[in-house]
Amino acid sequence: MAIVEVEGLRKVYDGRAAVDGVSFSVAEGEIFGILGPNGAGKSTTVECVGGLRRPDGGRVRVLGLDPARDRDGVTAAVGIQLQDSELQANLRVGEALELFSSFYEQPADWRELLDLLGLSEQAGVRYGKLSGGQRQRLSIALALIGQPRIAILDELTTGLDPAARRDTWDLIEAVRDRGVTILLVTHFMAEAERLCDRVAVIDAGRVVALDSPAALTARLDITQRIRFVPSRPVALDELAALPGVESASETGAGQPDGEVLVVGDGEAVSVVVAHLARHGVLAHRLRVEAPSLDDAFLAITDGSRR
Repeated sequence: MAIVEVEGLRKVYDGRAAVDGVSFSVAEGEIFGILGPNGAGKSTTVECVGGLRRPDGGRVRVLGLDPARDRDGVTAAVGIQLQDSELQANLRVGEALELFSSFYEQPADWRELLDLLGLSEQAGVRYGKLSGGQRQRLSIALALIGQPRIAILDELTTGLDPAARRDTWDLIEAVRDRGVTILLVTHFMAEAERLCDRVAVIDAGRVVALDSPAALTARLDITQRIRFVPSRPVALDELAALPGVESASETGAGQPDGEVLVVGDGEAVSVVVAHLARHGVLAHRLRVEAPSLDDAFLAITDGSRR
């Protein structure tokens, strides 16, 4: 069942359409990603969904409610973490959660949220003293304090180090496991691949692709790269002539650790490995660089601009 429906959404600033006919739906229990270059209209789109901005055209429904007309109902159902969320520097973590819980008739137990998000030891710490990862955890807690059915998380892991980013990903999955539908805005393709059931790619205010990360990658004609160090010299022209192989080249030719790079389609790996086995060649340090959502994203946005 669609819990969020967006049809032909349009938002104009100073005569320019920041969002120009965006349409998508989000199923209950889904982590739905919104991807796009900077300035593509991602944040404006989710702010219209959350009732923070009034659309200039189109239709938005959240649990069947119009965010512009039924603001109180949408506010009760939706928790939002904005891209540039800030609190007063001297406000303590526990104080912030207790304050925000007072805004709702049936708030979550903020002490339980502290435990869930690993902030129990920071309950008495002032906001200005928190690390970037701890601030993001607090942002998630504040978005969940009203026990929302939908959480909008906008660029949640920007500025975090890799370890803090992965910890935050674990938290997002834990939030979904609690029954919360998540609308996630991100420009990290690895984040979308890890978390999202489906993604909408927005470019210049329009949806240019919508599918699962795996499907977006698979349906594009993107080659994969096979790298290995052969146990003895190989004939590059023979590799290049194999079915599914586009090219074969070597770096450090003549060196004992010279690496061979083979570019080809999804069947190239098995074909190349079989060829090497027939000729008694071992492929040391073999690795396959499969197409990623990064590749798909670049191909989609580049194609939409052309």
